[in-house]
Amino acid sequence: MTMSFSRPSSYREYVGNPHVHSVYSDGAATYRQIGRAAAQAGLDFVIVTDHNVRPEGLEGFYDGVLVLSGEELHNVRADPQRDHLLVFGTEREMAPYAFGPASTLIRAANSFHGIAYIAHPVERSSRLSPDLAAIPWTSWPPVGIQGMEIWNYMSEFKGLLWCRLVALLYALWPELGIRGPYRATLRLWDELLGQGYRVAALGGADAHGQEYRWGPLKRTILPYQRLFRGVNTHILTRQPLSGEDVARDKALVYEALRAGRTWAAYDRPHSTRGFQCLFRSDVAVAFPGESLRRLGALQIHVGLPAPGTIILRRDGKTIRRSRGRQLLLTTEEPGTYRIEVYRRYLGRRVGWIFPSPIYVT
Repeated sequence: MTMSFSRPSSYREYVGNPHVHSVYSDGAATYRQIGRAAAQAGLDFVIVTDHNVRPEGLEGFYDGVLVLSGEELHNVRADPQRDHLLVFGTEREMAPYAFGPASTLIRAANSFHGIAYIAHPVERSSRLSPDLAAIPWTSWPPVGIQGMEIWNYMSEFKGLLWCRLVALLYALWPELGIRGPYRATLRLWDELLGQGYRVAALGGADAHGQEYRWGPLKRTILPYQRLFRGVNTHILTRQPLSGEDVARDKALVYEALRAGRTWAAYDRPHSTRGFQCLFRSDVAVAFPGESLRRLGALQIHVGLPAPGTIILRRDGKTIRRSRGRQLLLTTEEPGTYRIEVYRRYLGRRVGWIFPSPIYVT
C-alpha cells in the first residue's frame, strides 16, 4: 500500500534558538548583535533568556530576525545551583517569583499565561572550575511545565572539559565532542511521558559568547554565529510570519512553543529544514506535540531532508528502525510515540532530530 502525506498548507516551519544570553546578564552581545549573528546563521527567530532579568523595549526585528525577550530563572539563594527554568510569553519580569520552590515559579508563569520549559535537566560538571559545576533539575514532579530542553549545546560542551588539554582541543573544534542529548535525558523524558506528562522538545545553544583566557591565549569560546548553526529548535506555526509585525509574529512563535509543535535539531551536520513527522488515521492528522484519536488504522510517516537512522518509540520502547530518508508504518496501537533520528558526522553517529511526541488514543 502506498501512503501519501503532505503538511497542511496552514503550517509553516521556522528555525530559531530559544536559549540565548545578552549583555543584560552574562552574555557578550547586545540584542542587535545577537540578531545579526542569527541572520548570518540563517535563523528566523531568537529568544534572549537572560538570568533573572527581562529588559523592556528591545524586542523587534534585527537584520530580519525576530528577537524576543524571555527569561532563564532560578533561585539565586540555592546552593548548589539547580532548577533553571526557561519562561516565555509572560510579558513581565518573573524574577520576583524565583525566590522559593520551582513549583511556585511554574505556577506563577502559568498564571500569567506564560510557557515554562525545564532548562538543561541533566548536566555533567567540569573539573576545571567551580563555575562549570552541573546545574541539574531536581524539583519533581514538574507540574505545569510545557516541555524540556532535551539538548543544550553549551551544557554538553561543559561536560566535555575534563582537563585543560582536552578543553583546548574542544575549544578549537567543539564538533569533535558534541554527540547529542544525554541518554539520561532521553530516559527521563520517557519516564515523564510514561507518568502522563505532556513534555515538548526544545533544543538550545545557551549562547554567551564569552572570552576566555588560558595563560597568554585569549579566545571567544563558541561565538553566537557558530552556536546558531548548531543545536536549534524548529517550530510549526499556524500562519506565516510577517517579518514586520512583532506582536503578531511573537504570538505565532509562542503558540507553537506552547502547543509543542517543535523539534530539537543539530543543524550543523545537515539542515533539518523540511523534516516531516505526520500521523494519520482516516481524516484525522497529527504533527509533533499534537494528539490523535484513532478512527481506524494509524499511518505513520517520517521523512528526512537527508539520509539518517530513524528510531520510532512507543511508550518508551523501540518498535521500529529505518535507515535512509523515510519511515513508513501502519499500526493500530495507541500510545505516546516519540522519534529519534541520528546521522553520521565527522566519522561518528551523532544526534540529529528529536521531535516532540505525538499522543495517540
